[in-house]
Amino acid sequence: MIRKTVGRKLTTAVGLTVLLIVSAFAYVNIRSHEESLLAEVERHAIQISQTVKSSTEYDMLLNEPNRIHEIIRRLGEEESIERIRIMNKAGKITYSSDVREIGKTVNSRAESCSRCHDVDPPLERLEMRARTRVFRRPNDSSRALGVITPIYNQPSCWTADCHAHPKSRKVLGVFDVVMPLAAVDADLRVGRIEIVVFAASAVLALSLITAFFVRRWVSEPVKQLVAATQRVAGGDLSQAIDETRRDELGLLARSFNHMTRKISEARLQLVQSDKLASLGRLAAGVAHEINNPLTGVLTYSSMMLRRARTPDEQEDLKVIVRETIRCRDIVKSLLDFARQSVPTKRESNINEAILRASSVVERQLSLSRIVVMKDLQPGLPHPVMDSNQMEQVFMNLIVNAADAIGPEGGKIVLRSSAVSLSPVGVVQIKHAVCPKRHNLIDGEVRFEGKPSIRIKARCDGQEGFIHFDPVYGNAAHRHGFICDDQKKAQFVCPECSTSLVSEGRTCPRCGGPVLTFEAPPKGFVETCTRKKCGWQRWMDIDAAGDREFIEIQVRDSGCGISAEELVKIYEPFYSTKGAKGTGLGLSVAWGIIDSHNGSIKVESMVGKGTTFTVRIPVKP
Repeated sequence: MIRKTVGRKLTTAVGLTVLLIVSAFAYVNIRSHEESLLAEVERHAIQISQTVKSSTEYDMLLNEPNRIHEIIRRLGEEESIERIRIMNKAGKITYSSDVREIGKTVNSRAESCSRCHDVDPPLERLEMRARTRVFRRPNDSSRALGVITPIYNQPSCWTADCHAHPKSRKVLGVFDVVMPLAAVDADLRVGRIEIVVFAASAVLALSLITAFFVRRWVSEPVKQLVAATQRVAGGDLSQAIDETRRDELGLLARSFNHMTRKISEARLQLVQSDKLASLGRLAAGVAHEINNPLTGVLTYSSMMLRRARTPDEQEDLKVIVRETIRCRDIVKSLLDFARQSVPTKRESNINEAILRASSVVERQLSLSRIVVMKDLQPGLPHPVMDSNQMEQVFMNLIVNAADAIGPEGGKIVLRSSAVSLSPVGVVQIKHAVCPKRHNLIDGEVRFEGKPSIRIKARCDGQEGFIHFDPVYGNAAHRHGFICDDQKKAQFVCPECSTSLVSEGRTCPRCGGPVLTFEAPPKGFVETCTRKKCGWQRWMDIDAAGDREFIEIQVRDSGCGISAEELVKIYEPFYSTKGAKGTGLGLSVAWGIIDSHNGSIKVESMVGKGTTFTVRIPVKP
């Protein structure tokens, strides 16, 4: 059984359409050719009939029958003329190129007389078109063309000396010229054959050309797409289709490749979610198991602290007690993590959190010849935060810095300061909706761990997506679709296709189109759509003025991070340490900072070191 593919259906449909059109054209062409040939033969026959009439008129007036016979005989010998005869009003043949017919009477119902005698009384005047007739001979069914030319009574006829006709008689007789159509029919047959052959060749050629291009432009891409879809359905998500074409199938290929990438990422996220769920269950179990030994350590270390006699012993035991208490709080945080509880925030001294984090690992760092330098600004405002969680962040950043430095030794600089910053480049757009309240935030495409803002763009029948950097004022947008003529471009909501373009508004920096979306509950954001501009305006945030932050920098002199790895460091389970890391440290740190409405940025140069900058708002 032949499979009914799209290519075959399309080729068949085009072939049938071409067949119908060419057949209609061939039929009209054949009819037109036939009518043209017959019209030419009719014109020639009428000219001959008029010539015979003019040639014999004078001899008839002089009553010269021999001359008339000779003229008709000679004309009758022409190959294009089969018969010439003159009949009087009674139908008697008085002159003929065939002498055997002379003296015979033609029946009024014969084909040569029927045009006038089919009505009663017979017609006296015959239109020029009605004078010609095409008929078939009864003996061989070949066609012939006959022309009847009436001989009307004129004054010269009823006043002639040789014979007089009554003045009242209108028609004296007729000229009948018959011409064979065998040559014309032969030409028509040849013409029909040529047109049919041409039509068949045209249909075949167009069908083959259509089949070739349908196979190349439709069948093969669809076949590749079907094969790739089947392999994806079988679990192979590494499939990719050529997306260099700029038509709908190219757009479909790009959409398919994007879909497979997203499915692969979603599958990986599901695996990671399972890991995180398992980690949560493990954390809860480990926390319960560790809690009892920690209670014992805390109890005995507290008792030993009370019995300590020397200051050095007391100082060491205070560290043990403090860190045991912190371990207990971490265990509690693990339980809270397993239960998805919210952090406990209160006004806290961030310098103390930094010092506690560094003191835990300071001795270990000294053994690795790593010097920790502290440049902590005194008298900093106390931000509202979960002190234990922030301590976990700083501990993670310090340990990562030490790992980047390695065993050869180096330097870690911890710096804190109060900064007043413009909201541009600092404030994150965490919520974005279209006029119909559809969510524009896309968690799949991120900028330094932050979900992007996704807008659909259309231009000249093509469409794609633009992902805007969620940090207000940042211009690192990802344009998956670029329109050369921005005036033709449309920017709409991916869900409902509602236009987001501000009519009549243009970018004050580059003159490009401006789109607007709401960032609840903080008003509307305006942004330029052009790739290299990056202009934005958020009036509610701008009106609030500069914002106060505590800025903490953790700088190391380690190996640095490559540009390819920088974009992935906040992804769960991604580690630059290979088998030594779990890939959760920076992901958890980013989540903690984000829950405090803060931000974390990284700057790094391979071979020169890395700087992490954490900003925590003074006021939540």
